[in-house]
Amino acid sequence: MRFRVLIIILVWLCGLPAAQASEESAVIAGMDVTVWYRGTDNASPKPVIIFSHGFHGCATQSRFLMEAFASAGYLVFAPNHQDAVCNGGKARWLDRPDLSFRRPEIWNENAYRNRAEDIHRLIEGIREDGRFRTLADLSRLGLAGHSLGGYTVLGLAGAWPSWRLGGVKAVLALSPYSQPFLRRRSLSGLSAPVMYQGGELDFGITPMLRKSMGSYDSSPEPKYYVEFKKAAHFAWTDIGIRAHEAIIAYSLAFMNHYVKADPPDSLLRQNRTLPDVALFRHASEIGNNY
Repeated sequence: MRFRVLIIILVWLCGLPAAQASEESAVIAGMDVTVWYRGTDNASPKPVIIFSHGFHGCATQSRFLMEAFASAGYLVFAPNHQDAVCNGGKARWLDRPDLSFRRPEIWNENAYRNRAEDIHRLIEGIREDGRFRTLADLSRLGLAGHSLGGYTVLGLAGAWPSWRLGGVKAVLALSPYSQPFLRRRSLSGLSAPVMYQGGELDFGITPMLRKSMGSYDSSPEPKYYVEFKKAAHFAWTDIGIRAHEAIIAYSLAFMNHYVKADPPDSLLRQNRTLPDVALFRHASEIGNNY
C-alpha cells in the first residue's frame, strides 16, 4: 500500500509543469529571507508577494506555492520569523507558543507583534536594497500567510489596527488562525480584499472560517472563501499532497485580479470549479454567492 502511494505521488509530481522560478537566499534588513522570481525576466519591476510562514514553519515551507507565484511574474519574499525551526531558523521544535492557541480570548495586538514588525522591516529593507528596490513594484503588493502566518497577514491588513501596513492590495489567508480577531470582532477593520482558504479535514481552523459570523462572514467585501476536499492543516505546505493544483489556481486567480488588476478569472466568477473544491463562496464586485 505504501509503495502504491509513493508511485501515485511520483506520477503526480512528474505531471506538473517544470518550474520557471529561481530561488535564492538573501539577508534583508538583518533578516534571513528567501526570494523567488521568474528566472527569464529579471529586469522590469514586478508585483510583490510577501509570505508569512506558520508557527514552527519557515520561509521555504510552501515552496510549491511560492514557485507558482514567481512563475506567474511575481517577486516573492518570505522571511524567517523568530519562531522558524527549518531553513536555518533558530527556534526549537519543543519551544512553546507565546500564548496558547486554545485561549484566543487572551490574545491582543501584542501577540506575535514581532511578526508584524518583521514584515514592516522587510518592506523598508526592500526599498533600500540596492538590488531589489528597482525590481520590486511595491505599489502592487499582496500578502499571503499560512496558519499563524495567516493571523499575521490579517493583522497587517487591519484586523489589528496598530499593525496596519499601507498599500496592501490583497490578503491570502491560508488556513489562518483567526480566532483572536473573532473574539475582538476586529475583522471588520480589514482594508484589502481577502481570500480565506480552508480544508475539510482541518478541524481546528476551518469551522471558524465558514461558520455563521465566522471569519468570512465577519470580513468586509470583497471577500472569498475556498474549501478543499480532504485537505488538512498542512495541505498548504510542501509536506501536503492534497489539492496543491487547486490551491495554486485559486491563489493565482485572486492575486492576479487584485494585485495585477487582471480581469477576473472564471474561478472567481464561479463559472467553473475544480474537482478538489468542496465549497466556494464570494461577495465582491464580481458578484456574490454567500
